[in-house]
Amino acid sequence: MVPARTLPWTHTFGLGGSSLVLITLLAATGILNQLVYQPVPGVAYDSVVSIQDQVPFGALVRGVHWWSANLLVVVLLLHVARVFLTGGYHGARQFNWVIGCGLLAAVLANNFTGYLLPWDQLAYWAVTISTAMLAYLPLVGDTLQQVARGGPEIGTQTLVSFYTIHTTIVPVALIVLMGFHFWRVRRAGGVVEPPAAPGEAEGDEAKRLFLPDLLLREVVQALVIVAVVVVLAALFGAPLDERANPGMSTNPAKAPWYFMGFQELLIHLHPTFAVLVFPLLAGIGFLLLPYLTADDEPAGRWFLSPTGRRTATLAAVAALMVTPLLVIADELLSGGPSGLIGGGVLPLALAAGAAAGSFVLARRRYGASVNEAVQAVVILVAVAFAVLTLIGVWFRGEGMALVWPWQR
Repeated sequence: MVPARTLPWTHTFGLGGSSLVLITLLAATGILNQLVYQPVPGVAYDSVVSIQDQVPFGALVRGVHWWSANLLVVVLLLHVARVFLTGGYHGARQFNWVIGCGLLAAVLANNFTGYLLPWDQLAYWAVTISTAMLAYLPLVGDTLQQVARGGPEIGTQTLVSFYTIHTTIVPVALIVLMGFHFWRVRRAGGVVEPPAAPGEAEGDEAKRLFLPDLLLREVVQALVIVAVVVVLAALFGAPLDERANPGMSTNPAKAPWYFMGFQELLIHLHPTFAVLVFPLLAGIGFLLLPYLTADDEPAGRWFLSPTGRRTATLAAVAALMVTPLLVIADELLSGGPSGLIGGGVLPLALAAGAAAGSFVLARRRYGASVNEAVQAVVILVAVAFAVLTLIGVWFRGEGMALVWPWQR
């Protein structure tokens, strides 16, 4: 039996089940790709070309794998947003939030390690840029970079290590974390239940059978997800650039799209703050959200309340408007201070002031609860980072200069 109020599609959008479907597609197509792929720099690219051009349905299988991987990141981020915006991370669900963050990290690791495997120009230089960011970490940066690459440069050891992590270590971690995550969801009584409307049935009268009421909906959504992925794979396939050439960098050389926000930060901030201070503070705050907010406030409703919706909307609009203006201003004033103070301490102080100001404004001006005010701050940060990611992906051209998308 499941609560009837959790069944409407708009309550969860089926994002958890969709993630499971995409992971299943990834596993199935990944096994098929393994039958042909060879993780050796001299032949890795040729084996991918063979999958594309010679293996029956090879291009489709590779396309399904590529689209499933990228859509999984998007769907999982939306799932995390859904849990957060409905307050589904309190009480018995607190630690499951931490497990979910671990799942997100594992999926990103899976995508990143798989990104290098085609051994084309796009993959080679994206991984080069991403691992180069590690060198900016104080004290341990160079060591971590060499560990990630398996040496001073991207080469045979890097490809073999990434292949091993991608095909064994990360899949095992995903299976363990998913099992634990689903068990915790079941133990908590399923997804967070929205409050009952006046006069609505309670108790057993407000429950429905798992079969067919829930299972049928999940099966239909799974079929839709599979159909969408197959259509995308058939129409657009998976990208494959020229063979990797360590002596000729692409221009611009960009990280994978899900790391482009950090590369964009590197353009504007001191490297230590761009790759360590800001990500570390945001990551710790995000991970500990269940323990920084109140358990006794209502949950289960989108944005928690009309007040929460209002403050969340204002925070999102502010981030959408201010972030591009700051990027443009920094581009025009690029000759200004970019050292530890001007490119690190000052931006950190401004960001902390914006977060604190958003919290106080939500509480005092709009009468938001603690959870609603925290929600506004998180949305402000998340939307700002999303804007930075979009700018890095679509509005950066040669030399990482700002351009219109059609000028790239």
